Amino acid sequence: MEILRADKMGFCFGVKKAVETCYEISESREYRKYILGMVVHNKDVVKRMKEIGFLTIHEEELLEGKDNLKKGDIVIIRAHGTTKEIYEILRKKGVIIEDATCIFVTKIREILLEREEEKDEIIFIGDKDHPEVKGIISFGKNIHIFKTIEELKKADFNKEKKYSVLTQTTLNKEKFLEIKEYLQKHYSNAKIFDRICGATSERQEATKSLSKIVDIVIVIGDIKSSNSKKLLEVALKNNQNSYLIQNDKELNLSIFKPDMKVGITAGASTPEEVIKKIENKIRGKFNV
Repeated sequence: MEILRADKMGFCFGVKKAVETCYEISESREYRKYILGMVVHNKDVVKRMKEIGFLTIHEEELLEGKDNLKKGDIVIIRAHGTTKEIYEILRKKGVIIEDATCIFVTKIREILLEREEEKDEIIFIGDKDHPEVKGIISFGKNIHIFKTIEELKKADFNKEKKYSVLTQTTLNKEKFLEIKEYLQKHYSNAKIFDRICGATSERQEATKSLSKIVDIVIVIGDIKSSNSKKLLEVALKNNQNSYLIQNDKELNLSIFKPDMKVGITAGASTPEEVIKKIENKIRGKFNV
């Protein structure tokens, strides 16, 4: 058996920064420490944050006034960011805000505000139920949101208006190019911004290459992680023997054979120690 890793995998810059921010803040014993939701979409990371002293606060609690926050408490904004309303609530409460929002997410939010200042309407491609998307679009006024190109094709845009096209940072690159081609062909009045996270794009390309040369692909990531699910999507396109698991406890060793070439890739929120545990479990079973 041979185990091959994707050239690019695991923690991206934004996730690394968010997790490092948590570790830095954890050393402070003077204030209560909270994380808004999941700091990143990975249950193992969330569990670790709880172990080092963080409490979790959810947007619903803040919106319904059911939180226990006090002035001086520390609240870390997760890598996906949050909504305009939540920022305002936190500021009014006088808490210390540590904003770990990914710079790619922040940049899209800035472009949205700039383009609306120029009187553009916004076409946003992404999952409206994803925390990142909810956060970004909350800063806008006139946004048309679509999850797929099929949804987009059903829309009838005014060719006399100006549109700016923005996307979720983890959008599949191939799908983005398909959408870009469609809009350029039918709506010359739409200005398209490619702000897909560089790490996301690199990981998708690396997974695509890996999936073509191995017998089986193991994608390691949380089931709620958008970028991990998209890595599985990319892998399945070239290799139907592809699986998404969160950690070594979910690893089913019966799917492997001694003569297999095994490909390993991981989402941007997956810690190195989780990846190593899975590799070691496979190696231990087959004495690799």
